[in-house]
Amino acid sequence: MRCHLKISGRVTAVGFRFFVVEKAQSLGLFGWVANSNQSFWGSAGEVEVVVEGPRRDIEKLINYCRKGPALAKVNKVSEEWGKAIGEFGSFEIKM
Repeated sequence: MRCHLKISGRVTAVGFRFFVVEKAQSLGLFGWVANSNQSFWGSAGEVEVVVEGPRRDIEKLINYCRKGPALAKVNKVSEEWGKAIGEFGSFEIKM
């Protein structure tokens, strides 16, 4: 499966992207995480995630994203599901 997530709240400048990479890699998932173009350093913003793998493992990652790292405050997580297309060889931060 493939899922495109948009996570909003205090999710920039709090280690959120590194948190997502660690969790996704531990689950054996593939894809990327990035700050949205709408995010500004130190303010409420948005992080995007595109992830591929087994649905149950993606759902585990989504649960981690709903909590985030200690300094984050997640307000909303939106999900858009589809079929995996196999374009990723790892999970990383996209600049």
